[in-house]
Formats: sequence, structure tokens, C-alpha cells
Amino acid sequence: MVRTASNMLPLGTRLPAFELPVVEGIELGPFYGKGCRSINQKMFSLKPILFMLICAHCPFVKHVENGLTNLQEDYGEKIYMIAVSSNSLITHPQDAPVYLSKQANTNGWRFPYLFDQDQLLAKSLMAACTPDFFLFAPSLINGEHELQYRGQLDGSRPANGIPVTGKDLRQALDKVLNGEPVNVDQNPSIGCNIKWHPGKEPFWFG
Repeated sequence: MVRTASNMLPLGTRLPAFELPVVEGIELGPFYGKGCRSINQKMFSLKPILFMLICAHCPFVKHVENGLTNLQEDYGEKIYMIAVSSNSLITHPQDAPVYLSKQANTNGWRFPYLFDQDQLLAKSLMAACTPDFFLFAPSLINGEHELQYRGQLDGSRPANGIPVTGKDLRQALDKVLNGEPVNVDQNPSIGCNIKWHPGKEPFWFG
């Protein structure tokens, strides 16, 4: 485990193009339906989109799992919540889809969990760690989804004694949903480094 901070993708970055398979065995909410097999950027309406770069084995992710469940209960009908696992199964088979499905069902998650096998979405987001959060919302100028928040859920980390409240992300969500500008003073997330395929690490790795 390498303790790693977010790269902090520039605010205003447009939603990247992607199409990824949905992990099977998760009962999805009404936005998606039982027959949903993949997700792409063209499927989203004018609601905000929250990407959560997570995985099954990371202790930093396990620490915030209940926080994500609470986030779903409070915001799950107002935004698109999308979990993404980009870890290499070459080095970390414990993050295979079967374990992602188990994680989601244990926590009662009803949002899609995408398996980023080629790691292209993670690279498009300049994701660095798990967990890492990216909130895209429609621009007031052109209606296209642009990055409004990236970084930490809140200041809680394993063993630091700070409760998991989701404060930082919730503040950004409330601003976006109210049509207000999000504070640009944002703090990076900290967690385990994303496990890149050997020999295919992005330029910012290491």
C-alpha cells in the first residue's frame, strides 16, 4: 500500500468519453434498470454525475463505505452516482468483479459499479488513489458536464479519529444542486495508489 494523494484534475474539465461494463449481480436503482450492461457518457441527462474511484480491498475505501451508503440515501435520487474500479487484476485479483459485486451488495449500494479494465477512464480523470471523487455538473453556459469538484470525501482517514461525514463532497453537491458556484478551495483525497497494469503506468505515477 502506497499512501497517495489526488492529482486534482483541473476544474472545468469536460466529462470524458467512455463506455464501460457494469459489474453484474448488483440490483441497480431506477435510473438504470435491471437490463443495464454498460454505461457511457451519452446516457446522462442534466443531472450531476459523481464518479467514485474505489475498489474492494483498499483499507481507505473500506473506511468510507458507510459514508458512501449514506451519500446514496441522501443524494441517490438527485444525481448519478457511479462507482469505478480501475485496479489491475494482474497484480490485484482481489479487486475482480465478483468481489466488487460482493462489496456493493454488502453495503446496499444500488448505483452502477463499472469495471475499468483498460484503465482508460481512470487515466482520463488523472485519478491517482482509492478513494478519489469527481463531480461533474452541467455548465450554466453550454449545458455540458464539466468538473466542479474533485478530491476528498472529507478529512477522515483510517485511525485519525475524524468521523466520516462526507462534509466536503456534500457541500459541493449542495452547491451544484442549488445552482450555486462551488468553492474552488478543495482538498485532495488520500488513499492507496491505483494499481496500474505493469508497464502501463501513466506519466504522473511514481
